[in-house]
Amino acid sequence: MSAIFETLLKSSTLTAKEYFLCLAAALGCGIITAVAAAIKSRSSKSFIVSLVLLPMIVHTVIVMVNGNVGTGVAVMGAFSLVRFRSVAGKAKEIAAIFLVMTSGLACAVGYAVLALVFTAVVAGVMLVLSLIPMRDQRSMELTVFVPEALRFADAFNDLFDEYTKSHSLVRIKTSNMGSLYKLFYRIELKDKSKLQEFIDKLRCRNGNLEIAVSECVEGVDEL
Repeated sequence: MSAIFETLLKSSTLTAKEYFLCLAAALGCGIITAVAAAIKSRSSKSFIVSLVLLPMIVHTVIVMVNGNVGTGVAVMGAFSLVRFRSVAGKAKEIAAIFLVMTSGLACAVGYAVLALVFTAVVAGVMLVLSLIPMRDQRSMELTVFVPEALRFADAFNDLFDEYTKSHSLVRIKTSNMGSLYKLFYRIELKDKSKLQEFIDKLRCRNGNLEIAVSECVEGVDEL
């Protein structure tokens, strides 16, 4: 068990064999993290590729910087520029990036086995948590157009009580030169098989105007 805490670097001079062993371990960490991040997530191909490559890049950068203050300052400046060229991501994506950077650092100092074990454990926890249905994943977005003469504050309360577990009015927008209101609700249905019945009854209340139901967009977990 204690072998996972032993470094592969046996001397102060890095050999080609040690470098490529650690590089292979970094690649393995990246693949494990990418697979865990891709499951139950709408991640782009470029993000998955980045997760695979980042540990190897971090590993090589740290190897180059080791013991060289000037190179370290230059790398720090280069990485600070990358921050301003990236957009804010989801919390899960940022956690995955921190994971691959940590594994890359561990491989750079020779703790390849520890990096693989740590990545496998964290990726496993990430996978288990992603398979657990959270409340936001069960919610849906309901958009209802109503005429301006309709008192929408309590017009649908009885239908919401009948068909939904929970509901909340999250946004209101005027439409068609103010003659219509566009209402945005977040709802959780009691029985999804009765969705069409629910929509039909809503149409009777809003004068057969447009109604839209969609899955909630994952925007609440952005950092």
